[in-house]
Parts: sequence; C-alpha cells; structure tokens
Amino acid sequence: MYIKHFYIEKGVGEPLVLLHGNGEDSSYFENQIGEFSKYYRVIALDTRGHGNTPRGSAPFRIRQFADDLADFLDRIKIKKANILGFSDGANIAMCFAAKYPDRVLKLVLNGGNLDTDGIEKDVQDAIERGYRSARLLADRSEKARKKMEILGLMVTDPNISIEELEKIESETLVIAGTEDLVKKDHSEYIASQIKNATLKFVRGDHFVAKENPSEFNLAVKSFLKR
Repeated sequence: MYIKHFYIEKGVGEPLVLLHGNGEDSSYFENQIGEFSKYYRVIALDTRGHGNTPRGSAPFRIRQFADDLADFLDRIKIKKANILGFSDGANIAMCFAAKYPDRVLKLVLNGGNLDTDGIEKDVQDAIERGYRSARLLADRSEKARKKMEILGLMVTDPNISIEELEKIESETLVIAGTEDLVKKDHSEYIASQIKNATLKFVRGDHFVAKENPSEFNLAVKSFLKR
C-alpha cells in the first residue's frame, strides 16, 4: 500500500506542504516554492499516480491520498505541518485535516470543493462527459483507463461531509479566484462550516496561484504569518 512520493524540498523553518490539483504535479507551484521557501521548509509533492509518484495498488481516491500524506510525513519525520492544497489538493487537505487534526498547523484551501455541486455546471458536465467516454474505452486502452481514474476523482469524489469539516481544528484560509470554476457561494459555505476559517477572493480564475502569484502569495503569507 505504501508508495514512495516524489517531492521537491526547499528552505528551512516550519514545514509547509504544497498539494497540487487533479492531473498535475508539484511543478504547478513554481511561483510559490521559491517565494515561500524564504520563510518555510517547503515540501511540494506529487500525489499518488501523478507526476513522478507511482500509482501503486491502493484505491485511487481522495481519502487514500490523505492517508498517503500521513505516511509521507511519518517517513520524513514531520509531526505537524502547514498545508496548502489547490483544487483536488485542497480536497485532500480537508480530508487530512479532518482525520488528522493534530497534524496540521495552519490550513490553506485554494479552490476546493465538497462535492460536484460545488463546480460550475458547464465545467462539471464536460468532466463527466470525458469520464464516461474514457470509461467506455478503459478495458482496451491503458491511456483511457488512466484518464478514467483521473477524471473519476472529480466525478465520484470528494463528497466531504459537514461532520468532517467540523473536525478541522486548525486556523484555515479558504482562498479562490474571483472567476473560479468553484461556485462563489460554495467557497463561502466551506469557510462558514470550518470553525476557525477566513475567506479571501483573489483576482483571477481557478488557477490564481499560477496566473496571479503576486496577489495569491501575499494573501497566503499574510495568513500564515499572523
């Protein structure tokens, strides 16, 4: 069940773990790693079956990725860390913080969603069409099977409950783009259900960390330092 994660590490100080989104890898945070490493021990990892981290044989689900993160932190001997997750990475972070609340210092949730209802309908419909098409070909094509698994994370996951959100104890920043594919009221709802959360919108779409890094980084640094 255990896998060996590929990760990038830079800087010293309190650990800050960066979790990328669906179908991506740690390079998504190219505009954050160098900047945040001035203040923190930054660890950006590739999640199971993404980038240079192997797929392994465990279930390909968001909650498995959260358990993977606990195992990863154990192996590099980190008891508690700040965690910044983007998109599916934010969903992993929510599941992790709910199951392992004593292992989180501060939590940053960028563009996360509790379920498929949180995504703008035209975007979610396109994801589900792609998933159904890939599923039809999965038995005959390894490429289609992998695509089905990746898209499946956005069709059958994460289904995070209010009870799980209530278990999150860390101070939390919910941050999203002003034109995000996550519905604005959904981000507002997530922030309202985490007892120690604040909400911030940054100019841009879902990919604000990449496309508007100056504003995004400033908001995250201000939150982590306060």
